[in-house]
Amino acid sequence: FILGSGEYAIDIMQAKEIIKMEKITLIPNAPYFVEGVINLRGNIIPIIDLKKRFNLEESEGDKNTGIIIAKIEDVDMGIMIDSISKVVSMANSDIQPPPSMLQGIGQRYIKGVGKMEDKLLVVLDLDKLFTNEEDDSGEEEASEPES
Repeated sequence: FILGSGEYAIDIMQAKEIIKMEKITLIPNAPYFVEGVINLRGNIIPIIDLKKRFNLEESEGDKNTGIIIAKIEDVDMGIMIDSISKVVSMANSDIQPPPSMLQGIGQRYIKGVGKMEDKLLVVLDLDKLFTNEEDDSGEEEASEPES
């Protein structure tokens, strides 16, 4: 899929479906990268903005903007994308570990870089996007202090 000026990939086994952009209901005090929630056939789905998560330049959505519904740690989540490219088959041998120069916050979200005929795809590790030391869920703030 396309996000900003880059092309990214996720494991197709985590993707459930791709839907058109819907009206998102904002959630107060949500982490900065959570746009809100949508009602998808009776299920409430949190919507994540990867551009905010990755500190990419914001852009206005267009008719190609959509949401990938993915299962992340047994929870359905929506990931906002600029547009879908295509489903590609890639052998594990075509996916290289991320370069060491990407040390820091970005590298832990990257499973690797996939080599296609004429381009490179950044393969994201969706499970690590929402489980790390810098947990932005705000749960600590919501719990009452012990006395």
